[in-house]
Amino acid sequence: MIIIDGRQTNLRIENFANLEEILVEANSQCTEEKRIVTDVLLNNEQFTEIYPHQAEDIERAEIRSVEIRSVPLGEMALNISDELFKVTRMMCDGSARIAALFRQGDDQEALELFQDLLDVTRDFMSTVGVLRSEFVEVSDPQFSVLVERVSELLGEMGDVLNSEDWILLADLLEFEFKPVCEAWNKNLETLRADIARSLD
Repeated sequence: MIIIDGRQTNLRIENFANLEEILVEANSQCTEEKRIVTDVLLNNEQFTEIYPHQAEDIERAEIRSVEIRSVPLGEMALNISDELFKVTRMMCDGSARIAALFRQGDDQEALELFQDLLDVTRDFMSTVGVLRSEFVEVSDPQFSVLVERVSELLGEMGDVLNSEDWILLADLLEFEFKPVCEAWNKNLETLRADIARSLD
């Protein structure tokens, strides 16, 4: 029995070799309906892959039931846009903390946290870019300015990192990067409003 969003489907377990084949087919149906899969229940238990393509290793004989839950793409995008405000706050707090660590001479911990901050920033930029391409129809000059400024700062901080000038890096984080992170919130409010409008 294969259920998607509480409805029994015409998909039959015996027509698939493993769980991954079922999930690929179910996901394509959800994508057609502009929905995104959020939960998979295998034999009435929550299923999350521990390693890539684990679902491929679960053969048909082990599967009694599969239930898939999804939400509309717009609803998921709205939830993500809400979370992005927390991310900018984390980036602001992180940049201030890393700057303080560099100034205190705690370079090792500062460098580890700086790498985390770079990863979070790249993920943030990527997520905002995807949401804008999906839900925003008009270009926003302010968005382009912010993206360009973040790119410039990442390049500048990379150069300073190579020269190991920790005090200059601290200054860039606190006086340049942190204000840019704060400036994102206004742009995120506009993005959230655009996504909300698309749901009406």
